[in-house]
Amino acid sequence: MEERANNLIKEKDLVMLYLDDRRQFLVQVVSGLRVSTDHGDLNLSQIIGQPFGFVGKTHLGRDFYCLKPSTADLMMKVKRTTTIVYPKDLGYLLLETSVGPGSRVIELGTGSGALTLVLAKLIAPEGVVYSYDRRDDFIENAKRNLNHVGYAKNVEFTCADVALKGFNQKDVDAVFIDVPEPWDIVPKAYEALKGGHHLVSWSPNVEQVKRTIDALEAHSFKCIRAKEIIEREMLVRLQGVRPRERGITHTAYLIRAQKIIVPQ
Repeated sequence: MEERANNLIKEKDLVMLYLDDRRQFLVQVVSGLRVSTDHGDLNLSQIIGQPFGFVGKTHLGRDFYCLKPSTADLMMKVKRTTTIVYPKDLGYLLLETSVGPGSRVIELGTGSGALTLVLAKLIAPEGVVYSYDRRDDFIENAKRNLNHVGYAKNVEFTCADVALKGFNQKDVDAVFIDVPEPWDIVPKAYEALKGGHHLVSWSPNVEQVKRTIDALEAHSFKCIRAKEIIEREMLVRLQGVRPRERGITHTAYLIRAQKIIVPQ
């Protein structure tokens, strides 16, 4: 009974309202709020107290479905002031680290806070994300995004130029780098990381990859790998199954490496 009660939609919960593949709305439930669509209005009062998976109807009689938002839903629906790392890339990068509940991790390049959100969820309840950016306006937008989904309490934001000043933390479990010149950050990341732990970085251009890997090799990182991940959706239909004409092709080149402690 308790598990069923925990699956009931409550005031202020985040819900994905799904009509079809083109009409999906991530909303915070507020009694009396109405969401307008071209297939009719959705009255959120009718879904409070219903379980996730509930089928509601718009005022024009169109079914809509109340779904539990995935982590990818949350990160893709943040208010963006910058480009964000895509789920297809982030899944790989996270698996290439040992980050989990209780980890202390650094993120450089707060941007819109999409990665910050995922890291904060992953390291909860006792871990900390130290998020750095050079722009206050990016940090403020990211704070609003994280407050909206309820993960801000595990994040500490810092506005600073890390290439000049370095990180404030030591012995962290991972460093995630999303800036145009990651090679400048490699020595700062080495100082901040625990021995044997992970640096991950992503860049859109191959020239950036070469310079970053040169810096990693010069600063005692090993197990260095660079990859690209291509995503293509399948169309499953009665008249035949085939790949969709368009996909998420190049987004970034992904780099991972691990810190080695050099003998004195």
